[in-house]
Amino acid sequence: MKLAVIGGGSSYTPELLDGLFSRLESIPVTEVWIMDQDPARLNVNVGFAGRMSAAHGTPFTVQGTGDVRDAVRDAKYVITQIRVGQMQARINDEKLGLRHNIVGQETTGVGGFACALRTIPRILDIARAMEELSPEGFLINFTNPAGINTEAVLKHSAIRTVGLCNVPIGMIMDVVKRTGAAVEEVELDYVGLNHLSWVRRFLVAGKDITQETLNRVDEYVREEFSTEATQKNMLEATRGLNMFCNDYLQYYYSTGSVLEYLRQREKTRGEEVQEIEQGLFEKYADPELKQKPEELSKRGGAHYSTAAFHLIDAIENDRRSRQIVCCRNNGAIPTFDEDVSVEVPAIIGKNGAQAIAQGAPEPSIRGLMQHVKAYESLTVEAAVRGDREKAFQALLLHPLMPDAAGCRALLEDLLEVNKPYLQGTFF
Repeated sequence: MKLAVIGGGSSYTPELLDGLFSRLESIPVTEVWIMDQDPARLNVNVGFAGRMSAAHGTPFTVQGTGDVRDAVRDAKYVITQIRVGQMQARINDEKLGLRHNIVGQETTGVGGFACALRTIPRILDIARAMEELSPEGFLINFTNPAGINTEAVLKHSAIRTVGLCNVPIGMIMDVVKRTGAAVEEVELDYVGLNHLSWVRRFLVAGKDITQETLNRVDEYVREEFSTEATQKNMLEATRGLNMFCNDYLQYYYSTGSVLEYLRQREKTRGEEVQEIEQGLFEKYADPELKQKPEELSKRGGAHYSTAAFHLIDAIENDRRSRQIVCCRNNGAIPTFDEDVSVEVPAIIGKNGAQAIAQGAPEPSIRGLMQHVKAYESLTVEAAVRGDREKAFQALLLHPLMPDAAGCRALLEDLLEVNKPYLQGTFF
């Protein structure tokens, strides 16, 4: 079986492959193809992956390529983790937001919008290559913004696709750690979109532990959020909604304090990651290194490989297991369009993901969901068509953007900064 990793020059690739070794009996991969357009990073990761495989008795061969067609040809699973423009594009996004006095973040707000415009055409290029060269394969998308990219493939390709994020599995693993339960015993009443979601109930082996979990939220927010003001806002939101809030909701529920914090930092998160990655790749290049280094934990992305191979295992072996993924709504969330991407529990089997019917979102969260979902769908349309006015409409709709004139100025600045990556569209 062939597994392809597109964007394989990522610092996450060793973390991803490390999780495969313990699952080879159920996921019998014999070839791993690592594709990236950065030859230096590609060569380092191919070499490191080869040493990792050799240390485990060489259960699979490792091939490197700069050609996406070679990578996807006859692949059963194609994992996408691309970053168009590399880390510098993320840094540009973060600084663009601050320049316009709004939140600049990798996936939320203007950062996610800019990233989507750069990325959707490339994700669809990969999907079209699969349609020709591996039509029965599955595209497993980790590329940010995961929900928007997944929707683009759902609407504009025949390839079966599932979007993944490590936030839901992280929540599940926290419950596992706290209760000692098995992963399969934890069930979340989880509803929303990628990076815009809420947990309404927590169940362990059928027992409702929601109130017990929410009673611990004070401790959680102190650990997760950087400033006292953001902690206070997230506590108020959690208590008022009586739901557990995805961390990314801080950008909506505590916009002012988060923006102030971002302004006060000496470096953006992208700049910090750039420095972390420099050290990681120096380690990855060490010919004696055969297992992922401890420093990788500083990069983020905990449980990345767990999410990926839990999903692939369920598809490959038709497990019919319940997992939280980005997939086609198909009526699962009432009042949302059938063909949009949502992040909800789904049954995972040999044909991919089938969203489980959800209780209608409460008005307290439905409005924000609908607002952001409409923005996401407009963003997909803008990126696919290269339509400047659709892009403006998407920005105008997003709750974290400036006023109408500000959105127009923001769009012009964004398009100019990203001109090298938009390949003639929008101009």
